[in-house]
Formats: sequence, C-alpha cells, structure tokens
Amino acid sequence: MAQADDGYGFGIEEEFFLADAGTRGTPRDSRVSAFHRELARLVPGAEREMMQSQVEISSPPATTLAEAAPVLAGLRAQVAEVARRHDLVVFAAGTHPMARWKRQQVTQATRYEQLLAELGLPGARNMVSGLHVHVAVPDPETRIDLMRRMLPFTPLLLALSASSPFWQQRATGLASYRLIANGEMPRTGLPDIFPDAAAYDRFVALMCETGAIKDASFLWWILRPSSKYPTLELRVADSCTRLDDGLAIAVFYRCLVRCLVRRPDLHAGFDTVARAVVAENLWRVQRHGLAATLIDPESRAMVPVAQLVRDALALVAEDAAALGHVADLEHVETILTGGTSADRQLAVAAKARHAGAGTPEILQAVVDWLAATTIEPPRLATGGTGGAAVR
Repeated sequence: MAQADDGYGFGIEEEFFLADAGTRGTPRDSRVSAFHRELARLVPGAEREMMQSQVEISSPPATTLAEAAPVLAGLRAQVAEVARRHDLVVFAAGTHPMARWKRQQVTQATRYEQLLAELGLPGARNMVSGLHVHVAVPDPETRIDLMRRMLPFTPLLLALSASSPFWQQRATGLASYRLIANGEMPRTGLPDIFPDAAAYDRFVALMCETGAIKDASFLWWILRPSSKYPTLELRVADSCTRLDDGLAIAVFYRCLVRCLVRRPDLHAGFDTVARAVVAENLWRVQRHGLAATLIDPESRAMVPVAQLVRDALALVAEDAAALGHVADLEHVETILTGGTSADRQLAVAAKARHAGAGTPEILQAVVDWLAATTIEPPRLATGGTGGAAVR
C-alpha cells in the first residue's frame, strides 16, 4: 500500500438508540439511568445524548482507518455489553422503528433541559441518530468555501447511509426519514451560501450578540465548520448500522475534502440555483435511497445515484491513493450492490409480513436485525476482528 498522506486528520462520531430487550421499544425505567452510570464509569468514549434512550461514541483524531476502526468496533461492543447487563439492546439507525416520541425522557443535565425549553415540541420529537465525520483541512479559513463546494456531494453520502425507513412505528415510504424529522428543528438542513469566511463570521457574531444562539455549535446544518476543531464536519449521514458502511462513508468524505482542496475549480461556480438543485436531490435520495435518480447539472439529465457515486469515486482516485484509502473505498461498491441498512430493514419487514406477522412483530424483527448487525465486527482495516467487550 502506498504511503498515506499525513494530513486531513479525521474523527468519527456515531449515535445509537437503546431498546428494551423484551419489547424492543424505548425503555423508560431505572435501568436506563443505571446503564448510563455504568457506561460513564467503564466506557469513557461513550456519552449521553439529549434523550436518555440514545448514546454517542467517537473515535480520537486519526490519520488512517486502521487507527479509527478498532476503536469504534471496541466501543460498539462495549456499549452493547453494558446494555445487555441491563436487559437492553443498542443499535445504529437513523430512526428507532418502535419509538414513540411522547414516551421519551430527557437526560437530566442543565444544557439539555435548557435546550428543550428553548426548542419546545420539535426538541421533544427529535428522535434521530446520525453519523458525523470531522476532517481537518490545511487552512481552516477555507472551510466556508469548501462547505459550499462540498454540498453537491451530500446527497450521495446520504444515499449510501440511508437507515431510517421507519418513524413512530410506521413505515414512511422513504429510505431516509431522519432529515425530515430533524427539519422541525431550527438551523438544520442545507447551510446558506456565504461568499467567504468573513461573511460567515459576521453571521455567527450577529446570532451570538443578539442571543439567538449561544455559539456556532447551535448551527445544526448537514455540513458545517466545527466550532471546536479546525475541521469541516459532515452531518448529513444517517447512523450506519454496519460499521463498515460508516467507515467507508467517512473515508469517502475525507477523500472528497482533499479533492476539493486540490481542485479549487471544482464547483467554483456553486450558487443559489445549484443549492436548489442539491435540495431537490436530497429529497429524491430521502425518498428512494440508492434507487433514486438525481439531477445532474452538467448533463442536464436525471442520472442514477449509483452512477454519480461511481463518478465521484473516480474523481477522488488520486486522493484515495494519497490518503491510503484505495482498498477502503471498495466497500462503497459493496453498499451500491448489496444495499443500505434501509434496504435490509425493509427486506426484514417484508419477510416478517409475508410470514403473517402483525405490525408489532414486524417492527420487533427489524430491531432484532439492527441490534445484531450493529455489533458485527467490521472487516475494513481490522482484519475482520472487532474490539473486546467489557467484562
């Protein structure tokens, strides 16, 4: 393997749901608090989310997938083992198939309580989980330009990650419902177009000085410059059930960042019309997943999303070689041919329905598949072995 480029360090954050091991619904009793207390003591790489039925893990900054993959695999296994001891299961998906938002309990923390008081009903309904990927750039001042020029690729990354076909115990008819549910929140979705970093800084300063937000971390766009790190943070992706899918999407995004830095001409003319096209393409991916056709501004035609993904892979071939991700990106083709988590969830549901199961049993079967698949050891950069569980 070629020597990896030592720039463009990256980190991966994954959000998960908890489910009752018996009912597969969201738990509300003291087991959840006991789970979080034990998790905090034994697994420092895991953190609570605003809702008690969710948890987040993250990898430390890395420069190779071989550094990040075993950490995330180990954390998944550890969280699942702690959950098992409390008669819970944990799984990765963009939405919880059996959750009812009215049954959710907010984590007792001042920040979350204040946030929920500010957001009202949209905050209480925000039962979604995502995959977030940070990639450092050589010059942080260029992140606003990179954010603008990265937007055309976001529908492709969402298509590969789609894992939220169910919402509030119902099939939505969509491959990825998460962004629609998240869209009830303010400052979500596509970022506005800022001409330069100075304009973005003026916007953030105005929002903070007027008290509209406390800081830039309250901008929850699908793509944003991190307020804590010199990174451009991808937030469009659903939480990936299979760790290999999340890892492949993360390195694909990393290669795209490097490509845009290397090619300042790429999407240089991105404007409000192009942004509107991205919005339409995001909707088409949410609805149809990998079966979607997207608007291609260059050919002025509808093009299958799989073809556009393969075109993007060809575009970043040089970057994949420089970053040491040529073999890692082969898994993107596996997603294209084998389907996403959403495809698998719908297949599990169809099989259960064909066997005569009712809605509760169908959704329980989906959660069972999600929980089992979440803890499968990855193959990328680990030799097929996962991390050890907490004992």
